Amino acid sequence: MTQYTRESAIEKLLKSYQAYYNIKLSDETQKPLRAVCEFYEHSEKFVLSKKAELWSADCEEFIYLYETEHLTQKIFEECRDFAKEDGLKRAHIGPGHMYTYITPVFVCDTCDADAKKAVKRCRIYKSFQFSLHGWMDFHAAVYETSNNDIFTNAAGRCVGKVLKNVLFPKERRFFK
Repeated sequence: MTQYTRESAIEKLLKSYQAYYNIKLSDETQKPLRAVCEFYEHSEKFVLSKKAELWSADCEEFIYLYETEHLTQKIFEECRDFAKEDGLKRAHIGPGHMYTYITPVFVCDTCDADAKKAVKRCRIYKSFQFSLHGWMDFHAAVYETSNNDIFTNAAGRCVGKVLKNVLFPKERRFFK
């Protein structure tokens, strides 16, 4: 099985994200944040002319890539709160908005049991105007380099599968 350092795992993730996301690298003052990846999609259906629009949907995803040597519950909670607040500022909520996914991804060497429990129990969901203006869902994922462990919250299972496929493409083991 492939063994990554924090730096090599982040480089591999950023390389895979660059095809789909606008990547903004952070500076040293924003540690442990390494990068913010933004994805915007607009879909619409119209009849004969673009003026006769039947429907439109805007979808957004923001990935906050964090790097830390040891993930604690305090670090997780601070980063979770920052990602939620910043992601909601970036979101374009209103008519036509379908969903926004806010996803902090942590790459660490080791992780506390309390932090692991906090990640797995993290459930943040918000609907806007009774879902008429869409919703926001919070996905959280952690890659622990010391034992190649990937774990997520319930909403972030899809992110865990993506991490597994990007970091371990040849190893075909089932996701935990």
